[in-house]
Amino acid sequence: MSSEDGQADVDVKGMVVESGNLPAAFTSFVGRRHETAEIRRLLGAGRLLTLTGVGGVGKTRLALETARTFGKAFPDGVWLVDLASVHDPAAVTAVAAGSLRMPDLGVRPVVDQLAAYLTRQRALLILDNCEHLVDACAGLVQALLSAAPELCILATSRHTLGVTGEYVLAVPPLPLDEAVALLRDRATAVHPEFAVSPPNQTEVARLCADLDGLPLAIELAASRLRGLTVEQLTERLEDRLEARFALLGGGSRTAPRHQRTLRGMIDWSYELCVPAEQLLWRRLSVFVGGFTLEAAEGVCAGDGIDRREVADLLDRLVAQSVVLTCEVEGRRYRLLEIVRRYGRERLTESGEERELRLRHRDFFLALAERIDRHWYRAGQVENLARLRVEHANLVAALDCDEDPRAGLRLLAALCWHWCAGGFLSEGRRMFERALTAAPEPTPERAQALLAAIWVAQTQGDLATADRWLDEAGALGEWLGEPAVRVQVAGFRGVSAHYRGRPAEAIERYAEALAAMTALGDERQSVSWLIALTCAQAYAGDPGVSETSSRMIAAAEASGERWGHAQVLMALGHDAWTCGDRERTEALARSALEYMRGFDDYAMVARMLELLAWATAVGGAHARAAGLLGAADVLWRDAGSSVAAFGPQMTAHHERCEQTVVAALGQAAYAVAFADGGGHGGPGRAVAFALADRIDADADIDVDTADAVSPLSRREREVAALVAKGLSNRQIAAELVLSPRTADRHVENILAKLGFRSRARIAAWWTAGQVSTS
Repeated sequence: MSSEDGQADVDVKGMVVESGNLPAAFTSFVGRRHETAEIRRLLGAGRLLTLTGVGGVGKTRLALETARTFGKAFPDGVWLVDLASVHDPAAVTAVAAGSLRMPDLGVRPVVDQLAAYLTRQRALLILDNCEHLVDACAGLVQALLSAAPELCILATSRHTLGVTGEYVLAVPPLPLDEAVALLRDRATAVHPEFAVSPPNQTEVARLCADLDGLPLAIELAASRLRGLTVEQLTERLEDRLEARFALLGGGSRTAPRHQRTLRGMIDWSYELCVPAEQLLWRRLSVFVGGFTLEAAEGVCAGDGIDRREVADLLDRLVAQSVVLTCEVEGRRYRLLEIVRRYGRERLTESGEERELRLRHRDFFLALAERIDRHWYRAGQVENLARLRVEHANLVAALDCDEDPRAGLRLLAALCWHWCAGGFLSEGRRMFERALTAAPEPTPERAQALLAAIWVAQTQGDLATADRWLDEAGALGEWLGEPAVRVQVAGFRGVSAHYRGRPAEAIERYAEALAAMTALGDERQSVSWLIALTCAQAYAGDPGVSETSSRMIAAAEASGERWGHAQVLMALGHDAWTCGDRERTEALARSALEYMRGFDDYAMVARMLELLAWATAVGGAHARAAGLLGAADVLWRDAGSSVAAFGPQMTAHHERCEQTVVAALGQAAYAVAFADGGGHGGPGRAVAFALADRIDADADIDVDTADAVSPLSRREREVAALVAKGLSNRQIAAELVLSPRTADRHVENILAKLGFRSRARIAAWWTAGQVSTS
């Protein structure tokens, strides 16, 4: 996403290919030099570090700012997993997988998929706000660190995780000089004439001391210096805290002073807001994980707030540091979790919570249904990105149990989010839970069953899909819903197709297409046209010429890309079967162009396979080996393989591999294959496949790779051990080095050779050994 500040690669066409998801910082980072250095030291000594400390002390900001300085130490990216809004321990792993954009395609437990996904990656995972999910986070951390030897984890929590090997750093409040610097920085942002000078420096120090050096409390206080002097602010704060001690810790004056100060500061900030600002603050607390202006207007307007007032009120809350802004898929707003929870308490007290939850659910139901209804149009990548960034809100909307039928509608409308957006397993769990909770024979249940069938079939669970098909078929008959009966018949064709009965699939797809067209359902008609075209192409049916022309014409007219890419890939297979190598290559490349921006691992892998076959026949054997390597990584990350798509695919793959090995030799094939495997993730793989040439990073001259080495003797020793597959810690033990020294040697090797991954080091070293032997 455009706003993220993680590491990134750039392909030959200038498109950014991301390998991290750190949000952009919108304010300067003040102080914390000692803590930053200590975090770097401890992550060099171990693989798990937990930052502890009271709420508002700045654990999250410290973790993010330190992570931004790591650079090439984590070539596979720095990934933030925000758990503040997660309340179900069972959802922790799914949230982590979604944050890493891991393909959620199999029926294995998500933790196993995630562990396998990270096995080969050198990445840093930030688990933020773990304190209310300590046991679940500890289990996830244990599983991931055991499976991924190059993974490091930085956690923030008020409590330690208790995992073997955990290092702990207690984040203290800011020392006085840094607290003053932070107050100065934030105050000048809202009041440019503000300065710390001899006349007020004593009061500034007093204010910061009264706030116990807590960054959150200091930032809230700084927003008030727009209209108050430091002396006035200090006096009012002291009065307010004395009056509000009873609100904290169940009314106990013995509650920790940090808690009293922070709660008192937030309570005072709330009471300084005018009633309309307070009302909006309360209502905004219904959002989880952020919101857009459109969402705030749709959910919070009415009954005291005119829709036209929302933008102005929101801007005023931003100016008071109650609401924060960020750029994720456009301008978004969010409340710090502690501020959001405060607002939710006030919302509950006001008696408006139920009404706001219903408005929240209805807003996201309308959004999901609009995207579903208009899916086969331009903007598919953008729509999936919108749903991804709203995932926490979508889950919260599904948790609204006021009307189970509305929940079923929302689940069904999110079918693209589950199946094409990378949330298959979570969608499956949601369907099973909702179908159990709402067993009544309603039209909403029928639609949810149809969406659940697609999820199960995509996972390869045809037995469950068949069971749901039987129920949906019976329900469609009972309800007298012809559209449901048609959909059931079409999905039976999908099961037949996956079981190797293409003739039956083609017949059922054609019937479903005709019936949905007669019913005037444009969205479903296009779905069955795509299915029919692909089935005909793979089966060599001559009817594919007419159906593919219809589909491509419609896609070009509307700007639709996802179905267009599927049809082009299917036509590429048809061309390959007919022996037309050049057309096969052209269609595979065109299909990959349309897949830019989609996170569909299996589909991109299939396209890479097709392109590799044609490339090998064309004589570019090293290039074909790289494409096979890139596809191999995607297959493994998807929990699938080329064999899942039929024996013909397997046969073509094996013939291609044999041809390339015969031309290059096993050693050179391994080098090129490993190079392709260094382009993990659909985005990087597509960029690699569509490059007009193999870039300098990927070109290896087998005859000269080791002739003139820029590495020192020790670095060559380290490179040799990297090529053997040893982790940095294993290298340190082998050469009797500290882990940090081994890390530094690997970083130097990557920098000197201009590589981005350990796989490239291994390939370079192997090539050198081939040439000298």
